[in-house]
Amino acid sequence: MKQEFTISLFTEDHIGIMSRITIILTRRQINIESITASESAVKGVQMLTIVVRTTAEMVQKVAKQIQKLIDVLKVFVHTPDEIIYQELALYKVATKGLMSGNMIEHIVRANHARILEISPEYVVIEKTGHKAEISELLHQLEPCGLLQFVRSGRVAITKQVKELNAYLAEMDEANKYTSEILESFN
Repeated sequence: MKQEFTISLFTEDHIGIMSRITIILTRRQINIESITASESAVKGVQMLTIVVRTTAEMVQKVAKQIQKLIDVLKVFVHTPDEIIYQELALYKVATKGLMSGNMIEHIVRANHARILEISPEYVVIEKTGHKAEISELLHQLEPCGLLQFVRSGRVAITKQVKELNAYLAEMDEANKYTSEILESFN
């Protein structure tokens, strides 16, 4: 059964990694619902957060294949209950469509959003939250004269305690051990 997964992967900051990852997903006919790239807590390491809908078996196969890419340091697969995540959305609404100051104030407060800019022609509203919350505000604003809407990809952090630094230290130790074994054969 298909379900939502968040793939978090840490890579070296090199050109072309995004292309190689999307090729892996495309070959398996997995659509990317959201993708976000950012720096991580480790200098020189980028974090990619990819949201997909697929089976547990397929996401594990894809994760193993991505892990084999040279620039990829570590890949994690998470279900929504294993991470803390948010998305960001901006809504541009015609000022005249909001009729009165009370209407916009009510919509903004009820949805825990905030106003970024007010002009005579439009109002820009910002909302952070989960996809369903963002979609609900979109639904409420559509009758008010929605001019533009944009939503970011998911940003997520894990609930697990072990951090990337610990995994990198383990990988470094394993590489040293492997090098020592190879040198002993020479």
